[in-house]
Amino acid sequence: MIPDMSDTTERTTRVPDEGPDEQLSEEERRTRRWERRRGVARSARRVLARSGLQSTIRGRLALLDAAGEVYDLDESVDVYGNGVVEALEQKVAGLLGMEAAAFFPTGTMAQQVALRCWAGRTGDPAVALHALAHPEVHERDAFSQVSGLRPVLLTGEPRQPTAQEVRGCAERFGALMLELPLRDAGYLLPTWDELNELVEAARERDAVVHFDGARLWESTVHFGRPLDEIAGLADSVYVSFYKSLDGFGGAALAGPVALVEEAKTWRHRYGGQVFQQFPTALSALLGLERELPRLPEYVRHARVVAAALHEALAEAGLPWSRVHPEVPHTNEFQVWLPYDADVVAEAAIRTAEGTGTLLFGRAWNGPVPGLAQTEVDVRAPGMEWSAEDVRTAVADFVVRLREEAGRAHG
Repeated sequence: MIPDMSDTTERTTRVPDEGPDEQLSEEERRTRRWERRRGVARSARRVLARSGLQSTIRGRLALLDAAGEVYDLDESVDVYGNGVVEALEQKVAGLLGMEAAAFFPTGTMAQQVALRCWAGRTGDPAVALHALAHPEVHERDAFSQVSGLRPVLLTGEPRQPTAQEVRGCAERFGALMLELPLRDAGYLLPTWDELNELVEAARERDAVVHFDGARLWESTVHFGRPLDEIAGLADSVYVSFYKSLDGFGGAALAGPVALVEEAKTWRHRYGGQVFQQFPTALSALLGLERELPRLPEYVRHARVVAAALHEALAEAGLPWSRVHPEVPHTNEFQVWLPYDADVVAEAAIRTAEGTGTLLFGRAWNGPVPGLAQTEVDVRAPGMEWSAEDVRTAVADFVVRLREEAGRAHG
């Protein structure tokens, strides 16, 4: 899969603008395209979402101009996790209905620590999870290489695991980890009944349940339940502050007081006891104040955008296309097209350069030749788009897509 700078997996080494593309390496072409995509994301008049990743340093710092709305800026700065960081931890624990929470610089660290602590309690280092879960796909085997944990894969199918797979797993495991939503399968969530059955199946095996809830904030519309009721099904939950809430970074682990206190000890051992983190903590508090209440709106409008995309792509006469899931579970979903990823990526950028409207703001990946996939994210700017706006943007994009496809095969 081609790395996507929306998750900062591509390198950001600057590539000179001079010279034809055919003289560049694959990595240089990828980096140059990312820089062009970032440029049009900044300059486009209309986008479905604007990410902090696409902003300037000045633009990101401007976010803190409103920090006084969420915390007394005359208080002392934090030192090794007190002050504003503690205030953020208490806020998150309350939102999730948990006894306590601990701030972590990264979700990778938070989840390793959580599951390491649970392994000490259960006596079993095996963690049952999906083959497409973040630790398996994006963390370079951190569970086994760093934390002494052993992944047990329940399924590799692009869907959530089932209660039957949990019950029928041939290996013992001390913890069940569920990624909600499962990003690499299309931001998929189980139904509320399915989630309860998954948790019950784990309990039957005397396993604890941990939610990888990096984007759990987005799940309330699909489940039809408040955050604390959703989180309350698990023994512990991790949430991110930058994926849905557009904070500077950071994460939190929430759960019982005893677990969280032990997690803070391991946070220190892992190098996560950072001297001062007030900018990140303030940005997280702002995200909870401003973005969290709007996420249900984004999810509902993402369904309008997805339906219009599906109809417009079909009307454009493409040989095949797919919006997945057809009715998005969150405000993010996938789009699949029957072209090479390089062709579609170039068409998306050139369309934005020519029209000022950026329909597809994320990278296009090519799992196999002749097939391209991207992710669509609907946030505040996307709320201004009507279904007709989406259809118009698709029509412009398809014109350029056919031009690029003809050039590639000419």
